[in-house]
Amino acid sequence: MNQSPRPIARIAPALVLLPLLAACAGGPRTGAAGPAPVTVGVIGLNDFHGSLEAPRTAVMVPDGQGDARAVPAGGAAFLASAVDSVRKNYTNSVTVAAGDLTGASQIASSLFLDEPAIGVLNRIGLEFNAVGNHEFDQGTEELLRKQTGGCAQHTARKPCQIERFEGAKFKYLAASTVRADGSTLFPATGMRSFGKGRGAVQIGFIGLTLKDTSNLVSPDGIKGLTFGDEAAAINAQVPRLRKAGADAVIVLIHQGGYTSGNPDPSGCANLTGEIKPILDKLDPGVDVVVSGHTHWSYVCDYGQINPAKPILLTSAGVYGQLITDITLEIDPRAGKVVSKRARNVVVQSDPYVSPRGPVNNAADLPRFTARADVAAYVGQYTEAAKAYSLRPVGKLAGPVARGPSGGMSNQGGSLGNLIADAQLAATLGAGAQIAFMNPFGLRAPLNPAADGSLTFGDIYAAQPFNNTLVTQTMTGAELKAVLEQGFDDYQPKQALSPSAGFAYRFDLSRPVGDRVTAMTLNGQPIDPAANYRITTNSFLAGGGDSFSLFNRQRDRVIGMADLDALEAWLKATPPRAVPAEDRAGAGR
Repeated sequence: MNQSPRPIARIAPALVLLPLLAACAGGPRTGAAGPAPVTVGVIGLNDFHGSLEAPRTAVMVPDGQGDARAVPAGGAAFLASAVDSVRKNYTNSVTVAAGDLTGASQIASSLFLDEPAIGVLNRIGLEFNAVGNHEFDQGTEELLRKQTGGCAQHTARKPCQIERFEGAKFKYLAASTVRADGSTLFPATGMRSFGKGRGAVQIGFIGLTLKDTSNLVSPDGIKGLTFGDEAAAINAQVPRLRKAGADAVIVLIHQGGYTSGNPDPSGCANLTGEIKPILDKLDPGVDVVVSGHTHWSYVCDYGQINPAKPILLTSAGVYGQLITDITLEIDPRAGKVVSKRARNVVVQSDPYVSPRGPVNNAADLPRFTARADVAAYVGQYTEAAKAYSLRPVGKLAGPVARGPSGGMSNQGGSLGNLIADAQLAATLGAGAQIAFMNPFGLRAPLNPAADGSLTFGDIYAAQPFNNTLVTQTMTGAELKAVLEQGFDDYQPKQALSPSAGFAYRFDLSRPVGDRVTAMTLNGQPIDPAANYRITTNSFLAGGGDSFSLFNRQRDRVIGMADLDALEAWLKATPPRAVPAEDRAGAGR
């Protein structure tokens, strides 16, 4: 374990949620001789997605010679140890998250309604979490149970199968998620105090999700909720926190960006993404923004991008493979942050062998040992899940992955094709002619064993959302319009993966709405006036990923679960061939 060279006693100040802040109100402190600045460590994470076990995907870090190297990272027990190691460097610290801690989770967490993910985060000492879109995957009432605990059943799966669920000890924050009566689903803000007397300081937290959450989850699960503008929600809370005595304001937001260039978990080269216009609108009282959603890692001095917004922006990637170590120096007399810095720490775990070869530890990065209590807790759930996860489901002739070699990362590649083929075969009885899979719904490659065999755990990792199949009627013109939605300028671009027999081409240099240049079915052009039977998963059929036109079609037939369809397809022809053809590609 990477440890501090000397033990430091931690102060455990009270955790207080707004609106219980009236007694703490007060502006900046003044006095002839003020105390020294107070150092506070903020430990940030995001997009944990119930990753109880090491995900066996690597973090890419610079190799010191202008290239990148893969490092094994992640796993709840290693994550706990890494948080402990960073926390020991501070007398005052707080641990926070920027959403998607649950949902789209590993099978050992998902089978048990993400109760073990909450249990892990309780043991790690998380204090605040901004609600992300995946927190709504099982609906509002189930999310409320995540906070309060108990065994009330709100989904098809039974809760409290292993132990009574006590709920999250940390607090969900949701400044922009509003009920019909105008109240927020969870508190908008929280506050933490550090130190005593004239040397005391307070940090205010604002937590919220992205405004497009309604496009990313099942509409039935979020009835009665609206997701407001992010910047407006933040700016409404900043003066309230400052009036309540906050010396620093930290935003926890489930929205993020991307960087480019040589991978550096603490770099900020060429920042793009939906977080930028939000930052550009923020109240100058915001000091730090801890972000998520994009599964990207970065540490940005945003003042170098927009000098009017000297905000420290961070993100810790995905699956608990990184944590962000943020250091704030706060002047208690002036009531403001006088210094701030951050770095992303790789949560190095055990080496493993990937389909491309060994992934070994980096000697120059900290190593962490699995924290015993968390490892034992996770073991209860992984052992209970084995009967599901190790069940054989079929054979595959080779590995399949999302994204074509050298192509767009937001295409489905051979994995998307395989799943679309399976869904078409499963819905032929409903008249299906074409099936589509959304690339952003693909979470892990399929890497069969030496004999080609796959387990339920393998296919679950690739497709962990528990959707059903929906077949409906669309005209050729409607089909083109929905494909165009994948290439508009209002969402991250993605090319839906089609089933065998259907192909289309797109040209992003053309105007929005006219970027799909060709569509064929079995070699024949699609007739704009003809009707076609189209299958998608229920998420897309509900308008998910901003494909709203899927939610306006006719003659719906609800089919089997998406995983059942994939399993049936794999079993029908063992080993199933890898569909490698280019069905959706750039071109005229």
